[in-house]
Amino acid sequence: MISSRHGKSKFGCFGKSWNNFHYSFHSLSSSSSTFHNSFTATDPTVLHRVLRSCRDSMDLKTATKTHSRVVVLGLATYPSLVSSLISTYARCHQPDIALHVFSNVLDLFSRNLVIESLMKGGQCDVAKKMFGKMPVRDVVTWNSMVGGYVKNSRFLDALNLFRRMLSCKVEPDGFTFASVVTACARLGALCNAKWVHGLMAEERVELNYILSAALIDMYAKCGRIDVSRQVFEEVVRDHVSIWNAMINGLAIHGLVMDVTLLFSRMEIEGVLPDSVTFIGILTACSHCGLVEEGRKYFDMMQNRFMIQPELEHYGAMVDLLGRAGLMEEAYALIKAMPMEPDVVIWRALLSACRIYRKKELGEVAIANVSRLESGDFVLLSNMYCSLKNWDSAERVRQRMKMGGIQKNRGKSWIELGDSIHTFNAADHSHAEIKSIYRVLEGLIQRAKLEGFTPLTDLVLMDVSEEEKEENLTFHSEKLALAYGVLKSSPGTKIRISKNLRICLDCHNWIKTVSKILNREIIVRDRIRFHQFEGGVCSCRDYW
Repeated sequence: MISSRHGKSKFGCFGKSWNNFHYSFHSLSSSSSTFHNSFTATDPTVLHRVLRSCRDSMDLKTATKTHSRVVVLGLATYPSLVSSLISTYARCHQPDIALHVFSNVLDLFSRNLVIESLMKGGQCDVAKKMFGKMPVRDVVTWNSMVGGYVKNSRFLDALNLFRRMLSCKVEPDGFTFASVVTACARLGALCNAKWVHGLMAEERVELNYILSAALIDMYAKCGRIDVSRQVFEEVVRDHVSIWNAMINGLAIHGLVMDVTLLFSRMEIEGVLPDSVTFIGILTACSHCGLVEEGRKYFDMMQNRFMIQPELEHYGAMVDLLGRAGLMEEAYALIKAMPMEPDVVIWRALLSACRIYRKKELGEVAIANVSRLESGDFVLLSNMYCSLKNWDSAERVRQRMKMGGIQKNRGKSWIELGDSIHTFNAADHSHAEIKSIYRVLEGLIQRAKLEGFTPLTDLVLMDVSEEEKEENLTFHSEKLALAYGVLKSSPGTKIRISKNLRICLDCHNWIKTVSKILNREIIVRDRIRFHQFEGGVCSCRDYW
């Protein structure tokens, strides 16, 4: 419990904000009857909800009253409530009080739980501040931070903190490596991946099925499916997760025949597939347009292995049928689902409607998306633009504007050495941007001489062809590729990752550039890998 027995000097560093809180706390405690009439909750879950509401509305007055209630009930060191108090005070611009609340948690175990709880709530920056004030940390503390960054998609922060952990002579364990391997996988950072795997070998980390699956997944997502296969063959393969990692890795590389062969081998070795196995198989079929194979495995899952399809399986089937142009069958499958279709399924149908210009069905899909996001509007606007229905496209853009919805910006990144360089569309922030644009302009001109023509009908505006071409020129993957050409040796592979699906114009352009430069260019987009070489792509222009 916070009280004056700690002495004024201990809180002198907190300044006026702490003095105000100290006064309000004691005044609230003295008027206990009013307090109890207003706040009678004793359940930590209810108090947690109240604090979360205070945080969201930045209601400092109610937060301080609730804090008093927490103290009166003797719950001031309850980890989930402490994390709620800290995040609420931080949101209300009271960092000194937040730090004081954390300082009242004296034992390391409870502080670690607070850090973990903050990370679970997405309060990464607040957790970072609390972490920085901890005089003592153990491997669990570091794992909570590194793992928390990964779960909140802050993968570079996770890698940077892991390096700091090593510099502080804290020995990582299997949990640390599981998080760091996942960070490398999500970034597609091959150099970092090799370094982390090397550290695991040096530390003689025992590979359980979780780490084995994570390594297979990491190399697959870093573009080295050959190394994934090698790891797969070397580890003990007695858990379905290891097979699923390999199947999904092959799927994102479009290697559907390898997927089916591996599934057969899985049966031979006596490992039963689960629902995740079939998601990987159906995804592979979708990437390659193998409709009959997809239908076969969808039926096999239910009739032979008695696995009932879940939303993800229906989503994969809708995607498979939609990509193949079987729009009515895809829609019929959605209507026949035993559960309510989720937003992912409707978006899969909407995406197919854009490709095949099915305006009416696209409008049905968009009407069933309960909470429209920028990508949904862009797909719909894309569809109208491809039909040159500029009025409808403009109405979609006006809806976005009125709703304050911003289009998701394309972002691409490239790893050079142990550094990762990120580019946004039309980026001018990079230190070497002038040289990058000079290389890019040269590549575009050379591509045009080879017969490349920008696909200006992809640009979502009724403007001149010159303006449309300029919009296409500055896509993030083109900037990343230009930087890769600028900084790497001729003949070496260039690896790029992108947060969105690669557009057809960039796809065609990179095919041409791979032929001009006689270089292999590997692009991992949101959907799959594209391996460009000699003017062709491994996806065979089907993605």
